[in-house]
Amino acid sequence: MLSQDSRRRQTSWSTAEAIKGYIRDHGLTSGEPLPTETELCEVLGVSRSSVREAIRTLASLDIVQVRHGYGTYVGGLSLAPLVSGLVFRGSLNQDGTFGTLREVLQVRIALDLGVADELAAHYRGTTNSALRALVTQMRAHSRAGESFAAQDGEFHRQLLAPLDNTLVRQLVAAFWEVHTNVVPMLGIPRAADIDSTVEAHDEMLDALEAGDAEAYQQAVLRHYAPLRNAIDQALANG
Repeated sequence: MLSQDSRRRQTSWSTAEAIKGYIRDHGLTSGEPLPTETELCEVLGVSRSSVREAIRTLASLDIVQVRHGYGTYVGGLSLAPLVSGLVFRGSLNQDGTFGTLREVLQVRIALDLGVADELAAHYRGTTNSALRALVTQMRAHSRAGESFAAQDGEFHRQLLAPLDNTLVRQLVAAFWEVHTNVVPMLGIPRAADIDSTVEAHDEMLDALEAGDAEAYQQAVLRHYAPLRNAIDQALANG
């Protein structure tokens, strides 16, 4: 027999599913308003407390957004909950390894390699001064012994912007954010060969502007090599 708390959670979850169904059925998109709390109770045939709990659940998943004093709207539908969960998982590091970060790195590499042909076709014969400028900034920060994470993230965001695949762009951004948050938590030291990561960005651009997907893939692997080596070393020392 279900306890009172279990029944409440089950009711809240079914109400959350009903609200998601309402969003789908009415073709609502990010930023559009949902009915008021009272209207949702009437439409869905549930209690006010169930609606409130369901809204809290959906807000934590970025499916809805509560704007106090204005109402409830369809959320950004981002991958923020995925990022939060993976960052937390990586921070636990219960088994004393860097396994989560290595898995994140493997996903990042797979995503970057997987779009090589499409990127090469788009960038073939072009020049990209904005991306080159970001590489120059990364090089300066690296030589000063400073982090260039912000420039690195912006480089990849701009590089993938032409892709006709929103999910790939979101996944790349999400896993970049997980990576950027987890590395400091685990105390991984700055890689001795980090400068090669910077230069690999230039090589990636060279390859894409030449329309050479294979050369781009090789540059991607060089880009990630210093971090991969640092993780492998950390695992060996663990």
